[in-house]
Amino acid sequence: MNQKQFESKIRQTIKKYGLCKKKDKIFVAMSGGKDSTVVAFLLKKFGYNVHAIHINLLMGKWSDENEEDVRKFCSQYKIPLYVYSIRDEIGYAMCYVKSVLQNKQKLKQCTVCGIIRRWILNKKAREIGANKLVTGHNLDDEAQNVLMNLMKGNPMIGVNLGPLTGSIQDRKFVARIKPLYFMKEKDVEIYSREKKFPVLYQRCPCVVGAFRHEIRRKLDELEKISSCVKENLVKNFLIIQKDLRKTVGKDLKYCKLCGEPSRNEICKACKMLKEVGFKGKCSTCESCN
Repeated sequence: MNQKQFESKIRQTIKKYGLCKKKDKIFVAMSGGKDSTVVAFLLKKFGYNVHAIHINLLMGKWSDENEEDVRKFCSQYKIPLYVYSIRDEIGYAMCYVKSVLQNKQKLKQCTVCGIIRRWILNKKAREIGANKLVTGHNLDDEAQNVLMNLMKGNPMIGVNLGPLTGSIQDRKFVARIKPLYFMKEKDVEIYSREKKFPVLYQRCPCVVGAFRHEIRRKLDELEKISSCVKENLVKNFLIIQKDLRKTVGKDLKYCKLCGEPSRNEICKACKMLKEVGFKGKCSTCESCN
């Protein structure tokens, strides 16, 4: 796939699913990785009103390099950037929070990080007036999520997946969109490298989930036999998802502790943070010292 074909497919996804309009104030959740960098570049190139938001997770050198790359990229392409420190938002570095919750609740590191990052991003994006919040999820990410949920016997977890996420609209929710939804990870990386973007290509140092790793490996093996396995898996799930969403309740509450949208009296992020009862050094690494 050449660059023209790559860009054309993303344009088609945006148009088909009505992801955004030129009048929208779009914020890209930039991690410093290839996916969010590529999608920020393309939305800017396509003529959208693009801004960037970066959450520094304070995971040592890895986080420092990512923030530096995001700042360099946004300066080069004249994209307004908002940077936040996770310690300013929740009082702790991500390593410490994950360490406490692993010990107390046996939660996986990616689960903890994902919930808290989404919570912060939604709150900050709303505060600075975003109409759409863009994430860099690609086809590989989504195919893995679909298959993991099915194999765990809980497809309902995926009810909010899709190029345009969420089954309920609410004034406090900033709609999340995924323009790279049908783009293979390898194609995104090729495009990023060809453009010579300032990107840290190594994966997050905390990604240790054996189950996801195995799902990733199996899907990659199947793609060698049939190149459309991941895309077919995701497209077929989107068909099933229409019926799944009909079964989801429309009642929405606001968290009693933080006021953010939640299906329960207390949102998942606040439940996690309640367990983190004191400040201190991470027990598993020195990244947050």
